[in-house]
Amino acid sequence: MTATPQYSPFPSDDRNRDAAAEIRTEYKFSHVTTQRYLPTPGKAPGWPFAEIGHWKMDVNGTADDWVRELRDWRREHLTRIGYDDANYRRPELQWSQRNFVHAQMMIEDRYFFDPASGKYTVDRYLDDLEARFGGLDSVLLWYIYPNIGVDDRNQFDLIHDLPGGVEGIAGVVADFHRRGVKVFLPTMPWDNGTREQGEPDWQAIARLVKQTGADGINGDTYNGVPRAFFDACDALGCPVVVQPESTISAEEHLIWNVQSWGKKVPADVIPSVAKFKWLEPRHMINYENRWGRDRTNDLQYIFFNGVGYNAWENIWGIWNQFTPRDAESLRRIAAVERQFAPLMVSLEWQPYAATLQAGVFASRFPGEGRTLWSIVNRNEYEVAGEQIAVPHSQGAQYFDAWNGVALKPRIAGDQAVVTLSLEGRGYGALLVLEADVREPELSAFLERMSALAATPLQSLSQQWKSIPQTITAIARTEPLQDPPEGMIAISAGEFDFVVGGIEIEGQTWEGVDFQYPWESSARRGHRKLMQMRAFHIDRYPVSNAQFKRFVEESGYQPVDAHNFLRHWVDGAPVAGWEQKPVTWVSLEDARAYAQWARKRLPHEWEWQYAAQGNDGRAYPWGNAWNADAVPAQDRERRMRPPADVDAHPDGASPFGVMDLVGNVWQWTDEYADDHTRAAVLRGGSAYKPQTSHWYFPQAYRLDQHGKLLLMAPCKDRSGGIGFRCVVDAG
Repeated sequence: MTATPQYSPFPSDDRNRDAAAEIRTEYKFSHVTTQRYLPTPGKAPGWPFAEIGHWKMDVNGTADDWVRELRDWRREHLTRIGYDDANYRRPELQWSQRNFVHAQMMIEDRYFFDPASGKYTVDRYLDDLEARFGGLDSVLLWYIYPNIGVDDRNQFDLIHDLPGGVEGIAGVVADFHRRGVKVFLPTMPWDNGTREQGEPDWQAIARLVKQTGADGINGDTYNGVPRAFFDACDALGCPVVVQPESTISAEEHLIWNVQSWGKKVPADVIPSVAKFKWLEPRHMINYENRWGRDRTNDLQYIFFNGVGYNAWENIWGIWNQFTPRDAESLRRIAAVERQFAPLMVSLEWQPYAATLQAGVFASRFPGEGRTLWSIVNRNEYEVAGEQIAVPHSQGAQYFDAWNGVALKPRIAGDQAVVTLSLEGRGYGALLVLEADVREPELSAFLERMSALAATPLQSLSQQWKSIPQTITAIARTEPLQDPPEGMIAISAGEFDFVVGGIEIEGQTWEGVDFQYPWESSARRGHRKLMQMRAFHIDRYPVSNAQFKRFVEESGYQPVDAHNFLRHWVDGAPVAGWEQKPVTWVSLEDARAYAQWARKRLPHEWEWQYAAQGNDGRAYPWGNAWNADAVPAQDRERRMRPPADVDAHPDGASPFGVMDLVGNVWQWTDEYADDHTRAAVLRGGSAYKPQTSHWYFPQAYRLDQHGKLLLMAPCKDRSGGIGFRCVVDAG
């Protein structure tokens, strides 16, 4: 018996052959070097998939021709690049072939690091992911962007400034390894505007890999991590899996990039085939869709191709959590792929195995004595009944691996016709074992899948919700009628508070930037007509001399002292720096100073009111930029010292407040959600590193603010951030 073709209105074999020929031509001349995925069988050029005609496509009728042509293309292409599969056969790198669930993890995530105790909490982080979607196989520790560029620390400096430094991260890596999770470190070729490292990136990151015990390197923005990184780690005796953040562009990189990320797969009715998975079935892809709200297409794509997912939810401090349905889908997909990991990298993998129902697609993953079919239902509705006909042999055993039950197919000649029920936009998995073949731990796996299947995916919510943020309270001070020395009185009044975040990514989606107390969710733009109370504000930012007096009189010494006043020498500012704004102080240090001085830090709207007055001006001095009102912009790789706080009197605000913009950023409010803390920075700084638009952007205008992710004082302190204080008025 042969599989019945899916319905096609084209009975003529000639049309199928003609369509296949067009596809082959389209592929060979349009897709060999530029595409992440392969054109689908049955799709004639010019047929817009999401519009008219997709129901006309006969996949079963063209798939054999398509696969045959693609096998020829693969042989030719591998020959052209001088392909050698030695790195896929190296035992120390083969873990990548089981790396099905990967996550880019922000180091600031509160599930990973507890700022109250100052301790890493790897178990808490992993327990949460296991509970929600079945856990990780690998993690990328992300500690650089988006904060890099707020001062001149480079990408390698920033790992040393994490709690415990490199030794602390070595402990983190050991904790992940204890839970069976591999660890990647990042490298960024665009970081050429901060402090010079003095050695090539590949040597610097290779040394960090050796010191921390990490397993891989993620090449941010790379379309294939250069061979130098791979070789540098080998030379130190620490072989790594290198993983480009972008899809490979030069096919020869496949030789040493044994895995990569995938992106931007079209949501066509016919699922796409991953190009590099086809070229080398052992090449692991972790598909990434960072801003996706409905990930059904992503998850069906990875299951159809037998590849992995980048389960990335904390995106530069913006929380984009999986919906319950997507999370549970990933759990079940990962369970199947992990159980049958050797089959998922079968060299005889065949996409578009013939199926019996329209809109249902399968991939065949054969191995010795066993074969797995991954099945996806692209229809919005349930499809029940006979789904697939597969070769039958005497004594073969059949299992519904998705629902965890044994099957008794209808035997028709040399074919077994299998009946399954597939949820709308759902999944299926068929396992066939030849006679006397045993699958390790199959009974326990089937029992687990059966328990999961008791809850239909369609019964789970697909509703996405943003995560709520709360502002950290700032206690009012004892009110004073007159401004203390060095402060200016700011009168009460009506203020149109208008401000927006300048984060580089996130567009205008819900969850970006901050959620003010009067708002229902975080968003980029904010506006509120406010009735301002009177207060007093420091005329200038707190200087080194003022902070020195605080340290001497209070005896203040932070618990986390790394980077504390790192620009001072022998406990005092460098001669001539007394009137420069104090920097290398964390938000906690600034609060301690304010409490000692019987003051407090300003709310952001107080800072802006004191800088802007009531006329909505763009800058403290007016609406046009005045270069004489601020220090000259610093574009060098090594950050120069800030100017004295009183060096630019032309920068005064309508109230006479000075040094508000363009010298050093200034701490104001803190916001937190369950996963991330962040501070509102105001005023911008003189430092603006060049070579990349991904450096921390400046916000000189009074209707703009910066968002700095917070982790721990050792990392948060910066040579580009200072502060000023306020006192409540009587």
